[in-house]
Amino acid sequence: MPLHPSVADRLARLAPDQRAAATAPPGPVLCVAPAGSGKTTTLVARIAWLVAGGADPATVAAITFNRRAAEELQERVAASLAPLDLAGDAVRVKTFHALGREILADAGKPVEPLLDRAAVLRAILPRAGPADLRRLDDAFSRLKLDLGLTAGEVARDPRPGPVASAFLAYEAALADQGGLDFDDLVARALRLLQADPHLLHRWRRRCAELLVDEAQDVDRSQLRLALLLAAPTNRIFLVGDDDQTIYGWRLADVRRVLGLAAELPGLRRLDLETNYRCPRAVVERAVRLVEGNRERFTKRIRPGPAAAGRLVLAPDGGDETERIRHVVASWPDDGGTQAILARTNRELLPAAAVALEQGIPFRAARVPLLLEDPRLDGLLDAAAATPAASPLLHRLGRLHGGPAAQSDSVRPGDESVGGDPLDPEPADAVPRAELVAALLGWAVPCPDLPSFRAAVVAARDRLAALRRDDARLTLATAHATKGLEFDHVAVIGLDAGRFPSARSLREAAEPERALEEERRLAYVAWTRARHSLTLVYDPAAPSPFLLEAFDPEELARDD
Repeated sequence: MPLHPSVADRLARLAPDQRAAATAPPGPVLCVAPAGSGKTTTLVARIAWLVAGGADPATVAAITFNRRAAEELQERVAASLAPLDLAGDAVRVKTFHALGREILADAGKPVEPLLDRAAVLRAILPRAGPADLRRLDDAFSRLKLDLGLTAGEVARDPRPGPVASAFLAYEAALADQGGLDFDDLVARALRLLQADPHLLHRWRRRCAELLVDEAQDVDRSQLRLALLLAAPTNRIFLVGDDDQTIYGWRLADVRRVLGLAAELPGLRRLDLETNYRCPRAVVERAVRLVEGNRERFTKRIRPGPAAAGRLVLAPDGGDETERIRHVVASWPDDGGTQAILARTNRELLPAAAVALEQGIPFRAARVPLLLEDPRLDGLLDAAAATPAASPLLHRLGRLHGGPAAQSDSVRPGDESVGGDPLDPEPADAVPRAELVAALLGWAVPCPDLPSFRAAVVAARDRLAALRRDDARLTLATAHATKGLEFDHVAVIGLDAGRFPSARSLREAAEPERALEEERRLAYVAWTRARHSLTLVYDPAAPSPFLLEAFDPEELARDD
């Protein structure tokens, strides 16, 4: 049967490797898609090819890792199906969590209320510190998703340890509220399908052609769910890139995608080889860096034929604010999108300060800006209670002796069935002492407390006007930008001890594997750039990743 002209035209526009993947014969396929290689384009083309070739759209399901990817894929699938006179939602496009919710609801199981783990943990363990709460959060996810354990199974241990005891208390709190948490959407759906042959048969029909996006990011339960639904015919098409496995803190494991052939006999691997996004120098140096990893597929990654642009090494021994001023001044005024990326949210605070100073609109979804901290008002009220005759800086300086506030809180849970991964670095409250220090710095030009209050209000108003969702400049961590791209990218903080994160390596159970994930994270950050990439570092202590990707004489050069 000849293909619909729109689908034939779509396939004709693909590169040969993309077209080979999009039209691969039914059966288990792993499409290895490096950064900028047209992963989503290939995925959409395959869906259109399947439907145009006779697959019932209601039996085609595309599963993504997070809501942002699902929304983009749904929009592009809808455009590809419109010429076939099919509605945009004719094909099921879901996150794993949304799919789990649908399976539970289809079986008549409760899916509400969906409770926030952070809030429940704080309620049952009010004296636990932020670090302890985060460790419990991670441990509970491992119990539910990695080990597939229920509260009943954990309760069989006659002498449960502290984590098991906390887990049982947490699960009891969920039960008391008649709710479930985010992990339960997948874990419970998986157990239900395993226990109910009729339900499993129904959902296998609905997922007869199963496509899994970002396969490198799935946790153990998500992979089990996908493989269970695909069996026994295994008409499953997985797209992913082992070099972009950066969510180990959310239970992703690069070994999972590397070992897919053992899970799927007859798996066919098809590689996309060209990075069409980045300038040639960026591709070459990013690949040189990530090739230092042992746990990866051997593959070829080459720049596209029109890979114009530049890579700028920016050695700068100044303070972070001055470094960022230099970066912003170096970017061309071409109307392109811009991004300043860092290893952690806290490292982006100087970038936000520069944006405010220069009146540059910016986006910074998870950067905890000091001006927005509600504790500032309490500190100013406390300063007002000090003797009015004292100089302003003395009044503010007295705040250093006040009671300590919590410096962090547990990492918030995902708030919808979108499954958006959050940064491993919590975007929470900074230490109280840091707020006081900031107030002292801001207060220097002000003669008294009323004028300082007025200055804070004016600065907040300015911040509200500049912090916009449509801004050209984005401030974000490398974790938060996977799947995104920008015309001009600067990666700051490429200093020894900062990137790779000394803390992450120190706290890792397997430091060598943690270092490989940090290396992949740098690869992801560098490959967000379409036209220019600027790497900012202290020339006296460059990141070991720079030493791997560049020769020493290159790093010493002042560009």
